[in-house]
Amino acid sequence: MATLRLGDTAPDFTAVTSEGTLNFYEYLGDSWGILFSHPADFTPVCTTELGTAAKFKDEFEKRNVKMIALSVDGAASHLEWIKDINETQHTEVNFPIIADVERKVSDLYDMIHPNADSTLTVRSVFIIDPDKKIKLTLTYPASTGRNFYELLRVIDSLQLTANHKVATPANWKNGEKVVVSPSIPTEEAKGIFTKGVEEIKPYLRLTPDPTS
Repeated sequence: MATLRLGDTAPDFTAVTSEGTLNFYEYLGDSWGILFSHPADFTPVCTTELGTAAKFKDEFEKRNVKMIALSVDGAASHLEWIKDINETQHTEVNFPIIADVERKVSDLYDMIHPNADSTLTVRSVFIIDPDKKIKLTLTYPASTGRNFYELLRVIDSLQLTANHKVATPANWKNGEKVVVSPSIPTEEAKGIFTKGVEEIKPYLRLTPDPTS
């Protein structure tokens, strides 16, 4: 099984979820997607993550991103677990959770790392663009919860850089200055980025966020 890399097409699948059987591509439609896996139901870190994801749904929707989670337990278990998530995290889970009892999706996306655990999925994250290309992968150990603020920041960067000839510097946040693509000469950049180009080095030029 080949490891999925950036730029690869995200594999399609049909699976049972907490919201019924769905096809991944049909579910995403022309949206961006975020697929994230969980080691098992009724686990403490996962419970906080899914509750947080539910609270962030409006922010993802603003960015045209659909969420879908995965756990290797069954749909009936998911539905019982969702009750606990809603109760303890003071929210309502509002996106599907894939029931991957046979590990089909986990194997398709290489979510099981035998040297970490031979049966449980690691905390994988895949961000997928509307063309179904994988734009970002993150892998956390089972013991470390994800930072959903970082996932929003990454999506903001991916969407900005997909439409403009810029990159985002370290710790960049939406609305801050961005880096002019190194492939654009400075004089040409000044014509493209009318808000101004700050040349720190010939290869390091900053410009205000072109969308702000």
